[in-house]
Amino acid sequence: MNFNYQNPYTNNRLPLFARNIVSTSHPLAAQAGLRMMLKGGNAVDAAIAAAAAITLTEPVSCGLGSDAFCILWDGQKLHGLNASGPAPATWTPEYFHRKYGAGAKTPPKRGFDSVSVPGAVAGWVALSERFGKLAFADLLEPAIEIAERGYLMPVVVQQKWAAATPELQSMPGFAQSFLPWGRAPNVGELFQFKNAARGLRAIAESKGQALYGGEIAQAIEKFAKENGGSITAKDLADFKPEWVEPIAKNYRGYTLHEIPPNGQGIAALIALGILSNFDLASMPVDGVQSQHLQIEAMKLAFADLYRYVGEPHSMEITPEQMLDDAYLASRARLIDMNKAQNFQAGNPVKGGTIYLTAADENGMMVSFIQSNYMGFGSGVVEPTYGISLQNRGHGFSLDLADPNQANLVAPGKRPFHTIIPAFLTQNGQPVMSYGVMGGNMQPQGHMQTLVRMLDYGQNPQAACDAPRWRFNTGLNINVESAMDPATVQALAGMGHEMDVINDSYQDFGAGQFIWRMGDPGVQGYVAASDPRRDGQAVGF
Repeated sequence: MNFNYQNPYTNNRLPLFARNIVSTSHPLAAQAGLRMMLKGGNAVDAAIAAAAAITLTEPVSCGLGSDAFCILWDGQKLHGLNASGPAPATWTPEYFHRKYGAGAKTPPKRGFDSVSVPGAVAGWVALSERFGKLAFADLLEPAIEIAERGYLMPVVVQQKWAAATPELQSMPGFAQSFLPWGRAPNVGELFQFKNAARGLRAIAESKGQALYGGEIAQAIEKFAKENGGSITAKDLADFKPEWVEPIAKNYRGYTLHEIPPNGQGIAALIALGILSNFDLASMPVDGVQSQHLQIEAMKLAFADLYRYVGEPHSMEITPEQMLDDAYLASRARLIDMNKAQNFQAGNPVKGGTIYLTAADENGMMVSFIQSNYMGFGSGVVEPTYGISLQNRGHGFSLDLADPNQANLVAPGKRPFHTIIPAFLTQNGQPVMSYGVMGGNMQPQGHMQTLVRMLDYGQNPQAACDAPRWRFNTGLNINVESAMDPATVQALAGMGHEMDVINDSYQDFGAGQFIWRMGDPGVQGYVAASDPRRDGQAVGF
């Protein structure tokens, strides 16, 4: 790809060129990954070290009680890892209806009854055992050091930390862990999390076993019983991550790969499959026609996503049916070039997350994402070991009349997930590991940034910096304040309900990108890190 390296968007970041790269949303996490490479580790070692470190430096987005997914190129082929945990053994619709009333449609947003089994640490262990070079304990050393010595609070994380405090300060263990001095840390203040250092050491010494049936699991079970939860050490011990085959869709001579359901990556593939039926490159990149088409394609994708996607064994149709070229062409024909529409699901049946990426000079590339879901997840923190627990259980349905029974809660079942890593290949060879975090912004970000690179030749940093929109529901669209006012006005004239938003972190996600320039041992890579976070791409 011959990128245009003139960046038309306001930004103070430039693309990074190197043979070994780690790109994350916090510089200390990126540097933790580089430390592993300098010790002789590979991209997997770097990704795990960065993932562990960022549980400390960006706890608003992830913690030791998060879930995770990964797509990696091992030098020969792609591998996918689903490290999202299932519902505890007690969880049924009746369990929640007894506690929260027969009208409850989902599990609660916060507290122990939003906590499904956390899978991230088990994912780290699985990646290390299969692909890592260094000892697992070595990978957690930077994170332990950060937890013990602390770090100075960065700008963006502090803003979100303070914003979450009023809602979460009464959650079990939250104030003890995240409100030193009885408040959120201020920018530039030293934050230490020594209990998390204890948890990290136990995880390092046991290769994760402490969290999955051992001392940390016992502590979580005890803490849950004291605070109205039902998750047990056995729920944790029974969990194993799943190696999966990524699903894919061709677009403009490249192939985008995503983790299959129970995640939402298929939405990006559906949207790109729809856009394949239009000549986007003939339209101005930031003009109304291009943006309208992308918005409508994404709306069509979400209509099918929310109707059909959940745990694969519970889905009434297959991903292959949802990605069928003829079906997507029929969906493309529904788009009116002059009018916004509120689409319903079709019938394809025939007759507040962190993302990081790492690549090394031997060709290994890792696309990795982990999340506690909403800011600080459940708000529950097991205080002895500093385990901040996700709230992925809130993504289940309790509605027995819900047409998407694939996401109805059941013991041992995984909820619908928003976090998705992405990977791009061409002719079976690796091109880019990338992701854009942020709830339902993730497939939208995958699509928007990829269109900018493949249809318009924008380099990864420019594609990352460009103003984004975010589809919510119906006709409602959020747009960044940097978007061309003429385009915003024209979209509104087509019937899009446009809300211009100044808070880019909250609504538009943040991405990390590594594009392979050729032989990684010679030409290396070009990388980008999103200015919407405190992050950085680093390399050597």
